[in-house]
Amino acid sequence: MSIVGGLDIHRKQITFDYVDTETGEVRRGQICPADRAHLAKWLARFAGQDAHFALEGCTGWRYVAEEIIAAGLTPHLADPAEAAHLRGPKRRAKTDRADARHQRMLLEQGRLPECWIPPPHVLECRALLETYLDLREQRTGWVQRIHAVLFHHGAPRIAGQQLGTAEGAAALRAAAAHCSPAGQLQLAIAAQMLLVYDERLHQVRRQLLDRARHTRGAAELTARLYGVGPVTGLALTCWLGGAGRFSSSRKAVRFAGLDITVYSSDGKRAAGHLSRQGPQLLRWALYEAAKCAAKPTAPDYRCYTAARDRRTGGLATLSVARKLARRCYHTLRDLGEDALAPAA
Repeated sequence: MSIVGGLDIHRKQITFDYVDTETGEVRRGQICPADRAHLAKWLARFAGQDAHFALEGCTGWRYVAEEIIAAGLTPHLADPAEAAHLRGPKRRAKTDRADARHQRMLLEQGRLPECWIPPPHVLECRALLETYLDLREQRTGWVQRIHAVLFHHGAPRIAGQQLGTAEGAAALRAAAAHCSPAGQLQLAIAAQMLLVYDERLHQVRRQLLDRARHTRGAAELTARLYGVGPVTGLALTCWLGGAGRFSSSRKAVRFAGLDITVYSSDGKRAAGHLSRQGPQLLRWALYEAAKCAAKPTAPDYRCYTAARDRRTGGLATLSVARKLARRCYHTLRDLGEDALAPAA
């Protein structure tokens, strides 16, 4: 490597620190403003060289990595928590220049805790899945507001699952007659928001279903694993797929944040809780698929009922979710890179 550097990404500027390994010359500075055009112009100076740049996997890493690849250079994505751990205890104020120098030194010494950089189509699927989950959560929030307003005014209760239908809209109008004018306005606005969310959810779901049909890993998981549908199968493929990402199924479970914490003298959280350190959407997909184990026809029904009778239904679902994560790991590992390839 003739050029080894580190980049510290912020919304207003990107701080760089790189060294020419042949001459030993070190340069530091900032790229301001932090956007694609200015970054591409700065990277043009390294055209034709063997340049490697390290950057943390924080917000904004995607366009930086894409521009580095477009310039013919090599990006190295670092895990922020592991990189901070390698820094050790802070003895002085942490600055952007210190962060960039730290990443450059880790890369130069071969100690950078690298993360997998997904292909562009996987990043697009991840963005759609995150949008889908956000829309679902926000729609649930508006449904809860409707129930809260009805209860606050003593109006008749209506079933939440009927609010998106014509019968539900009629029931909501009848219940709104028991509310004050301000309460009726609240319910009218909430009903309009539900229509908007339903329309957008349908639009995003159609795109997800189309991408799931054309992704081999999602198609294999949907066909092999009970409870895994096209959307959840696509989510599991986008976050667990890729050859050589995990050396064991246990690490896949840990990546999902479904492992149980243990006591540690440097932590404040009690033992026996979920770590929840992985992607939230991955845990959602595993939990949604694991809930199907409560059906008598499910292959894991006996395992689910045994855990439910011993503890609770929620803990039983989490137990099945861990099993699903391990099965997904083995299925996607057998497919290798073909898991992210288009389906035949």
